Amino acid sequence: MIGQHHSFRLHSIRFAKILALCSLAMVVSCGGKKGDSQKEERSAIQVKGSDTMVNVAQAWAEEYVNVAADVDVEVSGGGSGVGIAALERGTIDIANASRNMKPEEFEIAKKNTGKEPKEFVVGFDAMAVYVHKDNPLNEITLDQLKQIYAEGGTITKWSQLGVTIPGASGDEIVRISRQSSSGTYEFFREHVLQQVDFKLGSRDMNGSKEVVELVGSTKTAIGYSGMGYATDDVKMVNITTAAGTFSPTVENTVNKSYPLARSLLIYTLGEPEGAVKNYIDWILSDAGQAIVRENGYVPVTMPTAAN
Repeated sequence: MIGQHHSFRLHSIRFAKILALCSLAMVVSCGGKKGDSQKEERSAIQVKGSDTMVNVAQAWAEEYVNVAADVDVEVSGGGSGVGIAALERGTIDIANASRNMKPEEFEIAKKNTGKEPKEFVVGFDAMAVYVHKDNPLNEITLDQLKQIYAEGGTITKWSQLGVTIPGASGDEIVRISRQSSSGTYEFFREHVLQQVDFKLGSRDMNGSKEVVELVGSTKTAIGYSGMGYATDDVKMVNITTAAGTFSPTVENTVNKSYPLARSLLIYTLGEPEGAVKNYIDWILSDAGQAIVRENGYVPVTMPTAAN
């Protein structure tokens, strides 16, 4: 009897341990499945492209977490051309661009992915011409800019523009430009150089911010970048055309009197759906457009040119 009782206790203890282990296994298994399910439910939106837009794009992404907690928006720059190339391969959801996609880029994207890119205007920018804050130059013509930057251009010194820069050690114009994958580079080449190549010898920067920083630290420099990158170390030069002299302001950008006004664009493959559609809808909402204004650009929802 004692042996049988002892044997019964051992079996009971072993059975209890097995039950405990099984219960633990079930908890771990269920917990793992729940975690995997939560991970699968989160959406990730991949955004790449324009350096002009990278600050506002990051601000959108950071704010959108408060709107849609189950969506991650991952933003990187590299230039409009880099974003468009990634869209052509179908490796991203949204391409940011400070220039329009070219017809051949539309065709490549459609051939590679079976979808035609869809364009959305999400803001406006005045591509500004920057000089050092101590430079007395206040206005410049598009032809003078072309003579400074274009191959075969004859303007190489500030004195040719009637300018003497206080405290500068030289008279040579230091040309600050962008790399060829930049939408700003393409826009400048099209609208200022009329498709003529850039002359050699410019300092080509990877980002919009870097252009303005170098101009701000170089008294004899000139550069071009988005209006949203202005700092106290530089000034934006007015541009003179046959119609008059125009500064890169919100009003002149809205009414298109400033000759280098441009659209800020995003592209998707086909009509956006799901999380991507919701994100673009939010960007175009009052909340998303307020961020455009906060970053120094012009919202698409400006009610009048004066606001």
